Amino acid sequence: MLRVLLFLVPLALAIYALVDCISSDDEDVRHLPKLLWIALIVLAPLLGALAWILVGRRRRTPSGGRGSVQWVAPDDNPEFLRSLGDGARRDDDEARRAESAQDRELLENWEEDLRRREERLKDSSPNDSDDDNPAGGPDRP
Repeated sequence: MLRVLLFLVPLALAIYALVDCISSDDEDVRHLPKLLWIALIVLAPLLGALAWILVGRRRRTPSGGRGSVQWVAPDDNPEFLRSLGDGARRDDDEARRAESAQDRELLENWEEDLRRREERLKDSSPNDSDDDNPAGGPDRP
């Protein structure tokens, strides 16, 4: 098993380095031209792959290095949200406005009903100066 790993690990490393070198932009390649890096990786797989990984390519930082694009989740991306379809969004906005108007009307009716009930309770409540019933509730026989 160890013999297989001693063969597979350098091979996988060389394949990774070769694919990475071929797919990298020319301005990201450092120290040697891109074709020489490819030749070095093919002719000396272990040494060429390690050299490419360590010094051959300019690595971009994930925080937005030169020319890199920061990934944004779809629900945080305003461009994506705009592209979802204006027609469907307009229908949703109209439905939301109508529902909001109905909710406002219902709330106003509830508040008005509550005010009427409070007024009725104030009008029908006994005197607050009644010492027999300190809680203000109806008298019990």
